[in-house]
Amino acid sequence: MRFSSTNTNRPLQRGPRLWLQALFMSVLLATGIAAAQVETQATKFTAEDIFALEWANDVQVSPDGRHIIYVRHSNDIMTDSTRRSLWLVDVRSGEKTPLFADEHQYSSPRWSADGKRVAFISNMSGSSQIHVHWLEQNKTARITDVRRGVSDVTWAPDGKHIAFSMEVLAPTTDFARSVYRPARPEGAKWSEPAIIVERTYYQADGRGLLDSAYRQLFVVSAEGGAERQLTSGNYNHGGQLAWVPDSSAIVFSANRRDDWEYHTLEANLFKVSLESAELTQITHTAGREYAPSFSPDGRSLAFLHSSGEPEPYRNAKLQVMNWRSHGNNPEITELLSDFDRSIESPSWLNANTIAFQYADRGRLKLARVAARGGRHTDLVNDVGTGSNGRPYLGGMFSASGSGVLAYTQATAHRLGNVAVWQGGDARVLTRLNENLLGQRELGEVHEFTYNSSYDNTEIHGWYITPPGFDASKEYPLMIEIHGGPHLAYGPYFAAELQRYAAEGYIVFYNNYRGSSSYGYDFAMLLNNNYSSPYDFADHMSGMDALIEKGFVDTNNLFITGGSAGGIATAYAVGLTDRFNAAVATNPVINWVSKVLTADSYVGQIANQFPGMPWEEHEHYWQRSPLSLVGNVTTPTLMLTGENDRRTPISDSEQFYQALQLRGVDTAMVRIPGASHGISTRPSRMIMKIEHALAWFEKYKQ
Repeated sequence: MRFSSTNTNRPLQRGPRLWLQALFMSVLLATGIAAAQVETQATKFTAEDIFALEWANDVQVSPDGRHIIYVRHSNDIMTDSTRRSLWLVDVRSGEKTPLFADEHQYSSPRWSADGKRVAFISNMSGSSQIHVHWLEQNKTARITDVRRGVSDVTWAPDGKHIAFSMEVLAPTTDFARSVYRPARPEGAKWSEPAIIVERTYYQADGRGLLDSAYRQLFVVSAEGGAERQLTSGNYNHGGQLAWVPDSSAIVFSANRRDDWEYHTLEANLFKVSLESAELTQITHTAGREYAPSFSPDGRSLAFLHSSGEPEPYRNAKLQVMNWRSHGNNPEITELLSDFDRSIESPSWLNANTIAFQYADRGRLKLARVAARGGRHTDLVNDVGTGSNGRPYLGGMFSASGSGVLAYTQATAHRLGNVAVWQGGDARVLTRLNENLLGQRELGEVHEFTYNSSYDNTEIHGWYITPPGFDASKEYPLMIEIHGGPHLAYGPYFAAELQRYAAEGYIVFYNNYRGSSSYGYDFAMLLNNNYSSPYDFADHMSGMDALIEKGFVDTNNLFITGGSAGGIATAYAVGLTDRFNAAVATNPVINWVSKVLTADSYVGQIANQFPGMPWEEHEHYWQRSPLSLVGNVTTPTLMLTGENDRRTPISDSEQFYQALQLRGVDTAMVRIPGASHGISTRPSRMIMKIEHALAWFEKYKQ
């Protein structure tokens, strides 16, 4: 085969920019300071290093298991964005080849069944379209010409068609059509037209107000031409798609109830005919069935099922359907029924074995299980990407169907690389950040467990010690709390936390009660109790356990966190004055107002609270940091994206104004254009880190 590539307020002495570092080193050398000291100063992880980070994602192994295509992410300092290119790796030799690495964006690479072509999404032709690349011929063609974004690209087994999903505008409603709109005189400058909102689910963080549009399934010839719509109606269809073995139909997940917007935990599997677009419902079980995947021989369909019970957490279960029985009474077997973890991304390793990933005690693992049942076998425990800036669990894999797995691999000191598992052995095939991080002295990540003072529950945590750490000395301590709360941190590289450690902090983070990866009961310990004195005790007990080790400066204690961690931060300063300062990033401050203004209100009210806010006002109020604001004396910085629709900035404004009225030191940092994921642009990640460091420095003793 041939391949070708077509303003920080932080004191300068604590975080000098690169040109200042160079000047500083030249002065030291001129005055005779030892070169070894200069080198130590220069190798700490800096804010500017964030622009140089790279990571792998969407690794796709070829059907024969010989090659892997992956999306290589790299930050662009000039455009303050992340570039996505496509690279190919030879599994046997480890040779890396750029397929497409230029000024355009590339994503969602997918192999054809014969391994001769790759479909992907790119804006290389002016807008985001599906393209196909012929590997032997080294030729590429655009095969769609659509006006809205495409996703869920999936090849038919016979290689003749490609399925995808795309939003389609719904017809104008009777009310909207009935509104009288006088004609505007030529040249007149009128206000923008009114926006009519009639849907229940009308906004989404990162997207703003939603068009009245619904995701539909389409199919297009693999050689290009007009796309054909297969589904219709005011429902969303999509997610993982699975072609039936003879390429005559597509299996997918959807909620097609008339009141689907009020039932966010419901979805069934459907089959749509390629020829007639006839729709057939395959499953009828309460809850969600999703992530369908056919076995290589086409005899079995694996998929996931999760409960529809109104609870904040649920484990996804692995089920297998005998495809020959998929009529009115399908034969379905649940595997690993007593496995107390949530299964993700089932994919066939061969005709008799299913591979999947799952989170376990702060690590993301790959495992396999026989399709006929039995116990699972762990394969690797270092799946990760590390792209978020904080040590969240995240990563993915793909299976060849011939016994080869490709996955994203990460460690405490490196972001996601491309790795392969084959025949019981795992190998890392790329070293994307070695030139940068191999020359940086990073903080060491230490694992520990302790018991919560509230009820003696064991809590799992980690702490990062600064470069050059000396256990005989004392260091300022920072607690950094994860969001969710039903998410998890782990021993993974985290740019934000490494920056804090580089500036001399011991950084403590934990998986407090409610975190995922510890089973159903542990996750449900926060049911109807977030935020509360319970998770607060988990954080404080960890801090005290570290203080007992003797290397924490008890006169310099700090707390921060984002989203659910921001809530916990704001709640904590209402319960204690032990912290010198706090930074609450995109927090909820008043649950009564938040749930009726945020994009998550429909599912959140039904699954996280005992009733509506006007029915259970006292419960909502007790969970709100605003209820404790009269106790706060800790200097608190509020940091939120101005376009945040998950935890709207109005919540931060409430706490800021309340603290101002009480005379408590406070500041509000508003990130223009940012949504809930503040750190999606490199400069915004730096803003978040450096404002927190400057605030803590102000109150350090």
